[in-house]
Amino acid sequence: MDMRRLGKTGLSIAPIVFGGNVFGWTADEKTSFDILDAFFDAGFNTIDTADVYSAWVPGNKGGDSEEIIGKWLKRGKVSRDKAVIITKVGSDMGQGKTLKETYILKAVEDSLRRLQTDYIDLYLSHWPDENTPYEETLGAFAKLKQQGKIRAIGCSNLDATQLQASFDAAEKAGVPRYDVIQPEYNLYERASFEGPLADLCVKEDIGVITYFSLAAGFLSGKYRTKADTEGRAREGRVAQYLDDKGMRILAALDKVAAEAGAKPAEIALAWLLRKKGMTAPIASATSLSQLDSLTKSATLSLSDDAMALLDKAGA
Repeated sequence: MDMRRLGKTGLSIAPIVFGGNVFGWTADEKTSFDILDAFFDAGFNTIDTADVYSAWVPGNKGGDSEEIIGKWLKRGKVSRDKAVIITKVGSDMGQGKTLKETYILKAVEDSLRRLQTDYIDLYLSHWPDENTPYEETLGAFAKLKQQGKIRAIGCSNLDATQLQASFDAAEKAGVPRYDVIQPEYNLYERASFEGPLADLCVKEDIGVITYFSLAAGFLSGKYRTKADTEGRAREGRVAQYLDDKGMRILAALDKVAAEAGAKPAEIALAWLLRKKGMTAPIASATSLSQLDSLTKSATLSLSDDAMALLDKAGA
């Protein structure tokens, strides 16, 4: 497996990051263990989660995904130093969204306990917090780095202006900057990353790991009508893609997939892997057959013509 350098973090990651939002939601503990075992057996090494996953599920409290990952790590099939663990802080865990220093210093202890580890490889601020100065948030992260509780820091959901402001604040305060960003980016949703944010990430050597890389499963091609989404866990989110643009994208994916002898999901991830500034997309699986597609996408090479066709469909 060809590893990719994750910005200036010192971390090397495989071309696909596993999305742990499904753990404790659409994948129970046993299924989660089986998938993680197979994921690492295939040569991948990075798991993304967050403290809030999966609080949206009735009966869950948040921290469910981290707890499953912690139990899996504890089994010891994969040694801790071979797994890159990414988690996030700042979502609403009952106190509202916040990146206050006092909250971060408490939240990291909760994540470490659930993950059953003494350090987090990459710790991300989950959302912008207009009520907390970047200096305060970054100062809290700096303390955690000094204590050895986190190795690298990043952010999610910041635009180019906000990311630049965070760089300026870090330089002024003499604290570490964000070295990774996690934006929403896929064949359907491109505007939030392409352009100023992608340019800034390239200029500043920022690692980029994208979420909703398959548009909540829409780009797998299994949701083509409203009836296909009914009763599914992602029904509400997938429905927004069932428009003319979405159908153009699926048609282009079908064409490229047929030519490449691959599945639409594999093509959608391979497209991301060729985009400017990209390090690795985050993608989830809830079965070993779905996981097989992630494996194939990491080594799938798309032609310039295929890239152009896909670019035009999602424009």
